[in-house]
Amino acid sequence: MTTMTEASVREFKMPDVGEGLTEAEILKWYVQPGDTVTDGQVVCEVETAKAAVELPIPYDGVVRSLHFPEGTTVDVGTSIIAVDVAGGAGAVPVAEVPAQAPAQTPAAPEESRPKPGTATAGTATPEAAKPVGSGRQPVLVGYGVAASSTKRRPRKGPEITVPQVPDTIQAELNGHGGAPAVRERPLAKPPVRKLAKDLGVDLATVVPSGPDGIITREDVHAAANPAAVAAPAIEPATPAPGVPATPAPVTAPAAVASYDTARETRVPVKGVRKATAAAMVGSAFTAPHVTEFVTIDVTRTLKLVEELKRDKEMQGLRVNPLLVIAKALLTAVKRHPEVNASWDEAAQEIVVKHYVNLGIAAATPRGLLVPNIKDAHAQTLPQLAQSLGDLVSTAREGKTSPAAMQGGTVTITNVGVFGVDTGTPILNPGESAILAVGAIRLQPWVHKGKVKPRQVTTLALSFDHRLVDGELGSKVLADVAAILEQPKKLITWG
Repeated sequence: MTTMTEASVREFKMPDVGEGLTEAEILKWYVQPGDTVTDGQVVCEVETAKAAVELPIPYDGVVRSLHFPEGTTVDVGTSIIAVDVAGGAGAVPVAEVPAQAPAQTPAAPEESRPKPGTATAGTATPEAAKPVGSGRQPVLVGYGVAASSTKRRPRKGPEITVPQVPDTIQAELNGHGGAPAVRERPLAKPPVRKLAKDLGVDLATVVPSGPDGIITREDVHAAANPAAVAAPAIEPATPAPGVPATPAPVTAPAAVASYDTARETRVPVKGVRKATAAAMVGSAFTAPHVTEFVTIDVTRTLKLVEELKRDKEMQGLRVNPLLVIAKALLTAVKRHPEVNASWDEAAQEIVVKHYVNLGIAAATPRGLLVPNIKDAHAQTLPQLAQSLGDLVSTAREGKTSPAAMQGGTVTITNVGVFGVDTGTPILNPGESAILAVGAIRLQPWVHKGKVKPRQVTTLALSFDHRLVDGELGSKVLADVAAILEQPKKLITWG
């Protein structure tokens, strides 16, 4: 999304990188003012509540200014970078940094200027004219933004307030001496960066106390609340027992944080965690959940997995019990297609899907993600193994795209990898069923009339009782169980 602000300068706006998302955090800039860029070149990486995405620039030119520093959360539709498409005549010096971008941008109309007293640190001036048309505008990533997306939502004050500190001071605080052309990024771990952003602290103004100049949580809290740091120095000077109390000891506790920083850690709810929480609460209190359980002997399935590993058609592919479980669920859905549906509250209709986008719940460094394999029902076993391997690898690398997490129909969550026997999984929003797989354990089991050690696991199927009756849900779970006990049914039922 671009906007013309001068004859040769174009403003690139934060696109809607995922359906319905309203903001994204700038993780890293790959360019600086003065750099030459080409059409399609990636200029930055942003993170939404769903994924980390690289943004390409749609034209050639010279970077004039970056409107926001790394770590800033920006609304969709807000200009983030200005590019001089005339080749750089009049481009700002390389020394310009994002925090000074507003001084370089053209003046905005009276109605779009910030109201008096509103903090706009590092924020680009809005464009002078609204886009033509009222529909969604085409963007590089996603489905486009609505015309109303450029309206700023009320923001938390501390989140966007960045203290303005001269470059020379910032360089000294970072231990670099004189002011460089482009200031280096302060060293801090991601949780510390998030804490600083939520408290409105510019990491460049924080004196690090950690090893190798790394900024710690304590450093951020000290910068956010200097009075609290001074409190320990004042505390030893409390009056003697016979001396009346003075106002100083009374006011000191007011400056102390509301929790014990030595015994508690406050983690801001945002990003993937915030999206997951909203989705789970919405699902749990919208769809009436029913969960059924079955314990089965999967010894034959494990033997099949070992045979598949030696099959030349499966060489180089990820072959594990999850592959057979996924194929079993797809077969059960094929036999009972009514379970593969969603509830349309607005239209008061049940939407039966004639395709299966199989979701796989994955624990990643960014939190719980549920990417899905598109049209999994049409894949052969080797293709499904390839898709599962790619899905897991991409999720662990944190590169899962928003599109990969949209449109799921049924999901599998493998809690057994954590040594858990089973659980009562919550439906992924918009889906009708989710299968939980427990740990596979060697247990005594009656097999052919005798008690023998067998590989046993427990399955749990949660379903939306608005559109899946108990009978239908039971048949689906029973079919999955039957296949895992007797894998040859994949042939007879497939």
